Amino acid sequence: MKHTRIFNSLALLLVCLLVSTVSWAQNDNAQKPSPPAEATGKIGDATVTVNYSSPAVKGREIWGGLVPYGKVWRAGANEATTFTVDKDVMVEGKALPAGTYSFYTIPGEDEWTVIFNKTAKQWGTQYDEKQDALRVTAKPTSSSSMNERLAYEVTDGGLVLRWEKLELPIAITPAK
Repeated sequence: MKHTRIFNSLALLLVCLLVSTVSWAQNDNAQKPSPPAEATGKIGDATVTVNYSSPAVKGREIWGGLVPYGKVWRAGANEATTFTVDKDVMVEGKALPAGTYSFYTIPGEDEWTVIFNKTAKQWGTQYDEKQDALRVTAKPTSSSSMNERLAYEVTDGGLVLRWEKLELPIAITPAK
């Protein structure tokens, strides 16, 4: 009887360990096809943070293919990409108040529309134009190298989206 109780306790412990190991493995972000990523930096006194999921090219046609021209794109994968700034800034010469926004784009071959949407926490495909806080345009350029994964970089002059052979610089300056 005593041995059965010990055996049952050990079996239960083993099952718990197995379940917890499997659930930890499910949270391994490096194994996700589009792992979460973050870019942060200073523009003047403002701290800018971009949280996004980073898809890979994987040999696919990205611009005009996986990401069609002329349609709203969540600028990442999975949940909507978010853009957070702790002070008011100017984006491409237009005012954007401090806050957290979902970040979308409408890619074009020669010009992109960049969108800051007031609904920050949402699945990436639930975009509602009525919630836009700001829309600006920016011009894409060719990248000097191939970027297998989507990446953002906060620079002194703003934000740069890089993926495949394209870069999209977005001018951001401190508000006056």
